[in-house]
Amino acid sequence: MSTENARSFGADLRAIRRTRGRTLQVLADQLGRSVGWLSQVERDLSQPSLTDLRQIAEALDVPVSTLLRHESTRSDEAGLIVRADARRPIGARMDGLVEELLSPDLTDDFEMVHSCFAPHAHSAGEVQRPTQEVGVLIAGQLDLTIDGRAFSLQPGDSFRIRGEAFSWSNPHDSPAIAVWVIAPPVY
Repeated sequence: MSTENARSFGADLRAIRRTRGRTLQVLADQLGRSVGWLSQVERDLSQPSLTDLRQIAEALDVPVSTLLRHESTRSDEAGLIVRADARRPIGARMDGLVEELLSPDLTDDFEMVHSCFAPHAHSAGEVQRPTQEVGVLIAGQLDLTIDGRAFSLQPGDSFRIRGEAFSWSNPHDSPAIAVWVIAPPVY
């Protein structure tokens, strides 16, 4: 990791750990490492090995790429700008859904996510999380069920989910693209 990338790694790791409701002690125990080591990683005083990264990602149920910053981030833009070709993949690893982080990092009170729902894809079931989420469909069509109520969204339509169970489906022949704001961050 470059110096600029390493600077945000610890903060992102801390944010993800806290979002998952894990203490330093719980995560350290899960990793078989000391609290001191994990604290140093979160304060960017120590860099984890690739093996450590894989174990951390698995323990926090995130892709390894979520923990890494892209090398293409210019140092004068770090923490401020996210270029389209430098977005980090995030989210659940499910077929038919590709999610990318639009926020510069995971340290804010919210996160902004770009979601691409593949044609004829659907969620594996309902999702329910302790968040407030708003989004807008940018392209395609998407069927969204919120708290048992079904909605068909067209480009420009927006939605809000406040902790209710929801599921999605794209029964159409073209991808559906949505931008979401989620608070607090879940990825």
